[in-house]
Amino acid sequence: GGMEREGKETVEAAMGECWSPVLVRVLVLQAAWALAGGQVRYSVPEEAKAGTVVGRLAQDLGLEAGEAEARRLRLVAQGRRASVEVSGASGALVVSSRLDREELCGKSAPCALRLEVLVERPLRVFHVELEVTDINDNAPIFPAARKNLSIAELNTLPGSRFPLEGASDADIGANAQLSYTLSPSEHFSLDLQKSDERNIEPELVLTKPLDRETIPVHRLVLTASDGGRPPLTGTMELVISVLDANDNPPQFNQSVYKVQLPESAAVGTRVTRVNATDADEGINSEVTYAVTNFIPPSGRDLISINPNTGEIHLTGPLDFEEVNVFNFRIEARDKGTPSLSGHCKVVLEVLDVNDNAPEVSVTSLSVPVPEDASVGTVVALLSVSDRDSGANGRVRCWVWPASPFGLEATFSGSYSLVLREALDRERVSEYEVEVRAEDGGAPPLRARRGVRVPVSDVNDNAPAFAQAVYTVLARENNAAGAELARLWARDPDEAGNGRVSYSVAEGGVGGGWRPASSYVSVDAESGRLWALQPLDFEELQVLQFEVRAVDAGEPPLCGNATVQLFVLDENDNAGGAVVAKIRAVDADSGYNAWLRYELWEPRGKGPFRVGLYSGEVSTARALDEADGPRQRLVIVVRDHGEPARSATATLSVSLLEAAETALAAGAGSSSSRSAAGAESGSGAASAATNVWLVVAICAVSSLFLLAVVLYGASRWAPRAAVLSGPGPTTLVCASEVGSWSYSQRHSRSLCVADGAGKSDLMVFSIPYHFIFLSAVDFVGYSLDYFRNLCPFFSLFNVFDARWQLGLQGKISLFGFFNRII
Repeated sequence: GGMEREGKETVEAAMGECWSPVLVRVLVLQAAWALAGGQVRYSVPEEAKAGTVVGRLAQDLGLEAGEAEARRLRLVAQGRRASVEVSGASGALVVSSRLDREELCGKSAPCALRLEVLVERPLRVFHVELEVTDINDNAPIFPAARKNLSIAELNTLPGSRFPLEGASDADIGANAQLSYTLSPSEHFSLDLQKSDERNIEPELVLTKPLDRETIPVHRLVLTASDGGRPPLTGTMELVISVLDANDNPPQFNQSVYKVQLPESAAVGTRVTRVNATDADEGINSEVTYAVTNFIPPSGRDLISINPNTGEIHLTGPLDFEEVNVFNFRIEARDKGTPSLSGHCKVVLEVLDVNDNAPEVSVTSLSVPVPEDASVGTVVALLSVSDRDSGANGRVRCWVWPASPFGLEATFSGSYSLVLREALDRERVSEYEVEVRAEDGGAPPLRARRGVRVPVSDVNDNAPAFAQAVYTVLARENNAAGAELARLWARDPDEAGNGRVSYSVAEGGVGGGWRPASSYVSVDAESGRLWALQPLDFEELQVLQFEVRAVDAGEPPLCGNATVQLFVLDENDNAGGAVVAKIRAVDADSGYNAWLRYELWEPRGKGPFRVGLYSGEVSTARALDEADGPRQRLVIVVRDHGEPARSATATLSVSLLEAAETALAAGAGSSSSRSAAGAESGSGAASAATNVWLVVAICAVSSLFLLAVVLYGASRWAPRAAVLSGPGPTTLVCASEVGSWSYSQRHSRSLCVADGAGKSDLMVFSIPYHFIFLSAVDFVGYSLDYFRNLCPFFSLFNVFDARWQLGLQGKISLFGFFNRII
């Protein structure tokens, strides 16, 4: 689709000996704006005054009022002066300097100037074709103001023809169509010969025999008029001398000689040889040759003729792109008195050779290109041309390397360098693109133009830590501000997009009710992790939190790393008495069933503490009267799942005086004695008990033998065995930091004497326990560890077999646990 606008104005001028005042009206022949092609055409007559409006360019390009100046509507500088410019305020195309069609285009028609117009935001190029129309501003000009002719009397018969040098007019079209008239004469008339479609050559024709004695010299005026309105004229005086005697002029064997030469022909190359003969004898038959007419006049410097032989040679270089056809008038003159002449025409056609390499120029460049630019983004506008014609002027263009850019043809000789693939500045930050052009000649000529395309950064990479999880070991009672570790995250972006700052995320696992930021901090710039306060193993054994790395891009991107801080215990607390053991059950498995215990109430430095993973409630210091007669402890247990789930238990502890403790012990002793008397008094019950005792001892012995056999078998196949036993079993899995276990939960109220310590109190309803542990589960743990882990067993036997296995140290193979109810 498109739209056309046409306007017509006329230019009227009166010309004579000199220019008279003229009234100029701009002639706009056509301005066609094609939306599909994106091209505007205007026409303006030559010699239009500066400031003459050629066309409303901004309006024809579809720009709103004021948009032309805002988007910097302007012409792109070309190789030759365009003599027009864009008015910044109105967006009109106006004449800026003298327009001379003959200077711009010579005899070429039509005289079309190709202009390129740029607008910004967004960048776009339009092609404007400006046709400079001809006005009749050049009068015909003869090669000489005077022409001398010598014509013999009597021997020159009526009808004899004498070619005259025609006039030339720098204009084109009708303004260059010449007509000739001859001043009145009874002996001569004028005949016009059409040499080709555009040129008319006048010839002087003798209509009546000459008589030297009557009129020795004839003076005539040859007038050339062009087809302009009003027409312009030029004159040449013909001086005709009537000679006597020699009445036979030389005659050429051809009236027209046609020659073809390549434009690469060297100076001195023979063009052709002309030959003329004279029927006279003696000196009147001796002929000399000369070139009398050159069309165009520039051919005067191209050839020379040998006056005696008629051989024509090149004296200058040929250029097909400048002139491709030359016409020469050759004259053969005898040496008679007066001398006679004959004429012929030599037409020299210049053949094109591939002597011009393509020319590649960048008319617009939009760099740097952001790395997130979409495919199809225009990076540069290029112009490619070749002065040769035909196949020699057909140019093929491409981009090297072939990716990530490509060329798209927009108009004839115009290309856009566009993005064909996505960019990644972190992979390639700058491209050296080479636009190559090759014509269709044989051999082809090539040209290349380098274009440097830098890629600008966008924030498309989040900071990434070297490790997803950092394990940090720190001893308790460390100094505040002590460095714990250094974290580092890499961001491949540049400048602010790659500048990383660090922070500790809120929350954290293992710190109880206190956030992780109350224990540790991280330097925002260096990533140095340091402790805000001394760490206490009895308060905090494991702290898991996240460190966040954020870049300074817009929008900012971030990355996270998990830090597991293990506090190493030091012997900084006196031993405490174990009051009770809390055991919780989690139906999940693995990490989701790993439980940790915390004392929720009372908070602070109370008289009791709870083991983080063992659940043991023990005294943290010596008890005194200030602690009160009763303590209420709220214990919370959490798993390590995401999100973490928790449950609470309440433990009531009563503190007794020493006398009350002794009384309770005495009551227990009396009860025992009473029970013993009852037992001795019943013989049948004692006998039954003895029978069951023997059975139990036999069962224990059998199990002991079975354990020995299994132990021997494990020497050859040390693999994890299945938990088995005569009753329901309890699965115990251990690690370096705690255990996962399934057990029954019991709530108990305990009475603790002031200052007296109790070992442990747990109730299990499991009659027998036999646990066979693999060599991998309890690497490096001592027997005392297992005894402390399971203090509720009345009988604990462990067969400890140790050997060196790789880097593993002491390994407890299995344990045998028995409890008799």
